[in-house]
Amino acid sequence: MCIRDSPKVGCVSIRDKKENKRIYKMVEDKKYPAVVPEEVVNYTGPTDSFLCPLDANVYGIVFGRFIIRNPNTNEIYLDIEPEEGAPVKPITSDEMRTIKYSFPKEFLKMSQVGTTVEFRVGAQEVKNFRMIERHYFRQHLLRSYDFTFGFCIPNSKNTWELIYTIPELKEAELMEIVKHPFETKSDSFYFVGEKLIMHHKAEYEYTMCWG
Repeated sequence: MCIRDSPKVGCVSIRDKKENKRIYKMVEDKKYPAVVPEEVVNYTGPTDSFLCPLDANVYGIVFGRFIIRNPNTNEIYLDIEPEEGAPVKPITSDEMRTIKYSFPKEFLKMSQVGTTVEFRVGAQEVKNFRMIERHYFRQHLLRSYDFTFGFCIPNSKNTWELIYTIPELKEAELMEIVKHPFETKSDSFYFVGEKLIMHHKAEYEYTMCWG
């Protein structure tokens, strides 16, 4: 479903909080209307498509090693690392912007999840680098996260450590999620200031067995 108001061609609709009405701002890209953080935090379901083009990442941000772990036990669930000496490849297609994860059912019962992501920045400095991540089961919001890295110097390699607090699920909800693989989805929106520069998607399955 479309979870954003359908904007006019070449415009994006936003709400003027002072006057409590919809206003429209002209944008250059007719296919990808401008999206602001205040808009994505109100989404009620996963987006049908990507909300910015690949070339919106004008800062040359490229992600490298990615780790998912239990911060309480340090058990590693995922550790993706480029081969030593191999160049980190930028995302060049929409297919590369979506990833599917498979985790054990017990993953859903964890109170916290820790992630470590390494990324490089291009020739421009990056101010107010922010990620908003929204997780859904079907059209129901499970949880929402908002992290700010802050400032990145040009041509730097950075490490971002994040701790996700996981709300407790009722047993019936947990079993529904397990019985319907890849109907649990997330959108990750990366902003520099108010500008959306990257949008990634993920789908999840939670298996009865692990390993």
